[in-house]
Amino acid sequence: MSTAVVDERLVAQPPARKGWIDHWEPEDETFWETTGKAVARRNLLLSIVVEHLGFSVWVLWSIVAVNLNAAGFAFTESQLFWLVAVPNLVGATLRLPYTFAVPRFGGRNWTVVSALLLLVPASALAWAVSNPGTSFGTMLGCAALAGLGGGNFASSMTNISWFYPERQKGWALGLNAAGGNIGVAVVQAPFVVAAVVTAGAGLHLGRAGLMWVPLVLLAAAAAWRWMDNLSVATADVASSAAAAKRPHTWVMAVLYIGTFGSFIGYAAAFPLLIKGQFPDVDVTAYAFLGALVGSLSRPFGGRLADRVGGARVTAISFVAMGLGVLGVVAALHAGSFGAFFACFMVLFLATGVGNGSTYRMIPALFRHGVDPGDPEAVTTAKREAAAAIGIISAVGAYGGFLVPRTYGWSSAAYGSIVPALYVYVGVYAVMLAVTWVFYLRRSAPMAAAGV
Repeated sequence: MSTAVVDERLVAQPPARKGWIDHWEPEDETFWETTGKAVARRNLLLSIVVEHLGFSVWVLWSIVAVNLNAAGFAFTESQLFWLVAVPNLVGATLRLPYTFAVPRFGGRNWTVVSALLLLVPASALAWAVSNPGTSFGTMLGCAALAGLGGGNFASSMTNISWFYPERQKGWALGLNAAGGNIGVAVVQAPFVVAAVVTAGAGLHLGRAGLMWVPLVLLAAAAAWRWMDNLSVATADVASSAAAAKRPHTWVMAVLYIGTFGSFIGYAAAFPLLIKGQFPDVDVTAYAFLGALVGSLSRPFGGRLADRVGGARVTAISFVAMGLGVLGVVAALHAGSFGAFFACFMVLFLATGVGNGSTYRMIPALFRHGVDPGDPEAVTTAKREAAAAIGIISAVGAYGGFLVPRTYGWSSAAYGSIVPALYVYVGVYAVMLAVTWVFYLRRSAPMAAAGV
């Protein structure tokens, strides 16, 4: 049977199960051009929408925490950092089970469920902030629920990785991730959450949660109507166990702490950092720009990695991140908000590029040494790569908890965030060394493969 006949049948006949596609060969040029590309783009678009909402809900507390005391609460700076850190802790923990949900329930089906779950943290936030007498423990519990939005990333990336051919994964995954990451910028933008909670007289923080309810419902309905499940998208327990045994899975997880963990951690803490270091500066006018820069640069990091190799781009990103942090230290000593802000933009840019390049390295690592003419070996490698994405994204996201908590520790122990910044510089130096040892050094097996 020719590829053209298969494509014609795929278009003309309904799938055996409603919402499921049982034949999917994106590596076949004819299949891709006649059928696959359009289907993949449609699923990518809707995946971006739902992941965007997931990130938006995940980091809601980053902008709400800045306004809590103005609304009648009396939390310490350390407590506020806890409120922006704990959603990242929960989100990171949920990423692994979210990854398994895709092969278990189907990409479309799980996208709908994960979208509807966002109604829980949005409603909990609206309830918690409505009463200034709400205890810190209760507030922390409601903030933890926002972690449901953080799990979306792993399932979304795992799902989309199956739709695209290897040669386009870097760009597709970069776009998918950027669409989600930019949700952080949207939440912190002055014309979105800040505008809604300040509309009319007084401060109405409950609206920060309720405003997402209709959007979530619309996104879930659209995903149910227009997304697809792929029968080939499987990441069974055996594949996950095999991925967990690969040393490179854990090496990449460490590197992802430095790239994505830095991005989400800095983005969550940035509003509080600006307010704490430069009280006279309007937080909403600047805070969102960091997440925006980091989000938009991510797909370009993936595309650059497609061309010159992910390890090279990742290494350069760690160098830029270290220099950016040192610039922030100098800016704080000089008391210059302009320099502080500019250095943080460099930092966010580097995290975004590094996010794209590290994610592009994952399928390349699992493809190394696999005979492209062996369909079974290729499928096994793809399944292990999909499983590894869940592990790596989960471990990496813990950086989003560590970054704001390190700020909180530094501020409480030393009355300054500078010690925390020096810790970050040391971490980036170690990660640069790890990248070189495993992927760039001439004698490293993966260096010859151009990972």
